Amino acid sequence: MGKLARRVAIVGAGMSKFGQWFPLKRNPDLWVDAWIDALNRVDNGIEPKEIDACYVGNYSSDLFNHQGHLGPQMANLVGLTPKPAPRFEGACASSGVAFRQAILAIASGVHDVITVCGCESMTEVSTTLVTDTLATASDNIFEYPAGATFPGLYAAIASAHFHKYGTTPEDLMRVGIKNHENGKENPFAQMQQSIKDIMASKIKKAESQGGSIPEWKDEIDFLKSSSNPMIASPLRLFDCSLVTDGAACLFLAAEDVAKKYTDTPIWITGTGQGSASLSLHDRNDITSFIATKEAAKQAYLMAGLQPKDIQIAEVHDCFTIAEILAMEDLGFYEKGKAAEAIKNGESKRDGILPINTSGGLKSKGHPVGATGAAMAVEIFKQMRGIAERNRQVKFDVEKALTHNLGGSGGTCVVTIYQK
Repeated sequence: MGKLARRVAIVGAGMSKFGQWFPLKRNPDLWVDAWIDALNRVDNGIEPKEIDACYVGNYSSDLFNHQGHLGPQMANLVGLTPKPAPRFEGACASSGVAFRQAILAIASGVHDVITVCGCESMTEVSTTLVTDTLATASDNIFEYPAGATFPGLYAAIASAHFHKYGTTPEDLMRVGIKNHENGKENPFAQMQQSIKDIMASKIKKAESQGGSIPEWKDEIDFLKSSSNPMIASPLRLFDCSLVTDGAACLFLAAEDVAKKYTDTPIWITGTGQGSASLSLHDRNDITSFIATKEAAKQAYLMAGLQPKDIQIAEVHDCFTIAEILAMEDLGFYEKGKAAEAIKNGESKRDGILPINTSGGLKSKGHPVGATGAAMAVEIFKQMRGIAERNRQVKFDVEKALTHNLGGSGGTCVVTIYQK
């Protein structure tokens, strides 16, 4: 795996607030919010005339919003037409793919400056239609006709991991508890509540209605209760990411122009992408994602780093089991060992390897086409020391990683960042 022919940096990054925005906002509004937020984080400013192209990551505005051909629309909103505006689709890794292609385009010399747009507006349709639309990222020959949804597919993955490695429902719950603690500190997150906050809210509601008061001993006790219903065994409601609207924006620049925009660029030193069969039944092992392993191998080789060198990571926790798989497939822990590390607090903000300081997809939200770019926004903030509220890690981040997964592991993009 060779190095990038030219070094590429993030010189600005921002995002909209994630949440349920329809009918107040749709993709165009969310993208403009993200664009403005990113503009405000470019130290020396940037003008549309200086940007060569707009790379758009979006999964399915066609089905969510009855709007195809999204690239030119997004480019036109921020004054970038008639410049190139391709749209990239890789299920939940759509903006991760767009981000990677922008990196490669700049490294090749075709462009000097590119903006990456990740966006998705999901709440315009019912939850039933959201579930149906997302299911189109699974296999349409065997899985979709059988009624397989993503909660069901990841439930099968979780069950296999439980059987092979002894993982438990409590291990999954600890992932959710940790990510909600982080999301509480993120002003851009959809769910800015810890599990303790949610418990307190439900107790207060029960008191106001004169009903019986729940007697939960702790968060785990709450997550085992009927307030956390089973969605697809063993996955419960709080094991699942959110239906979300949102957008994210990145400004990328080649080495020879990056210093025009900032004295503290965040360099991209490794990028990798892998793929796998869409069908779980075609895989030899569903407790590991070969797309993640391949993408990680490429990124580590390009960056000249090993898993032990990474100080902080944003990983794709579309379901709590997915965070555990990512921690193992990325090489941070041996197979079957991540759950114990989580139990020991190693992935908390003050742990030895903070994971998902943004709150992850679980608390920040998961507008599928925006997720990969939003991960890079969080890493940009952590490496620049500008993460809001109380989620900035307490050490200087020199090396970081993002892991953006598509579907049930059919696509994966891994990116490595260094100061």
